[in-house]
Amino acid sequence: MAEITITIGGKTFDVACQDGEERYLKAAAALLDAEAETLRAQIGRLPENRMLLMAGLMLADKTAAIHDRIAQLENELALARQEVTALQNRPAPPPQKIEVPVIPPRVMETLAEIAARTEALATVVEERARSDA
Repeated sequence: MAEITITIGGKTFDVACQDGEERYLKAAAALLDAEAETLRAQIGRLPENRMLLMAGLMLADKTAAIHDRIAQLENELALARQEVTALQNRPAPPPQKIEVPVIPPRVMETLAEIAARTEALATVVEERARSDA
């Protein structure tokens, strides 16, 4: 079993922990120390047990808020997953048939006009050919 020294609110404590857990204990002590320092800055000197109690309660309050937020996000994630599943399982919409004119209307009108002129010229040529014959 490992023993480490931590500092919380300017006071040092020797604490035992399982081997390999030292880093987690130091991180937890750092969080508690930050809250204790906040209390010392706001209130000033407090008895050790009162300071530790208040710092622990402040951390517990933050932890409770985080748990609430996690629950809310998990609910939102579950709803989003349901929506994704519903969208993935939805049948594909029927294909839409879209007709696109191959030749634009203006070109058709121009071609019709050219055809009419060509027929008129052909008629004139035929009449001249008959009269020359």
